[in-house]
Amino acid sequence: MKVLGIMGSPRRQSNTEILLDRALEGAKGRGAEVEKVVVSQLKVAPCQEIYACLKDGHCPVKDDMQWLYEKLLEADHIIFASPIFFYGITSQAKAIVDRCQALWVRRHVLGIGREDDRIRRGLFISVGATRGKRLFDGAVLTVKYFFDAIGVKYSGDLLIIGIDSKAQIKEHPTALQDAFHLGQQLVTIST
Repeated sequence: MKVLGIMGSPRRQSNTEILLDRALEGAKGRGAEVEKVVVSQLKVAPCQEIYACLKDGHCPVKDDMQWLYEKLLEADHIIFASPIFFYGITSQAKAIVDRCQALWVRRHVLGIGREDDRIRRGLFISVGATRGKRLFDGAVLTVKYFFDAIGVKYSGDLLIIGIDSKAQIKEHPTALQDAFHLGQQLVTIST
């Protein structure tokens, strides 16, 4: 079983990355093969909306997204992690989501991949500094549609408010435990 972690924060050793690493540790502890992709280290152009993917489900823009498409399709489960920037996910993470239009076309327009009978699940991990009531609403909706586009069921999240300083999350051991348990649950749920 493969679990792919997508780290959408541009800052390394960020609160988001610390939580993602804990979730991946939990999944690995239950026997999963885990891999983490650091989005800020990739060269990913924004979607050009030229609709070339309608021909065969492949994006004609040649960059690191070609490599990431394969990782997204191979993964049994995905943990998507991004801090909140202006009530949404980071621009780096959003570029990945937008470029998955090609995978949406494959699945929902061309019917490619529908025969994949794996039950693929996804989790969303996010940290935000402000305490707004609807801080995560836009990001959760974006991640739900992203997961749907790539054939993954949104299966839970860990959303933490009031965290801003680098590595501040380490002062919240329950959040670290929650992330670990979420990773464990991801690979042990049978349905």
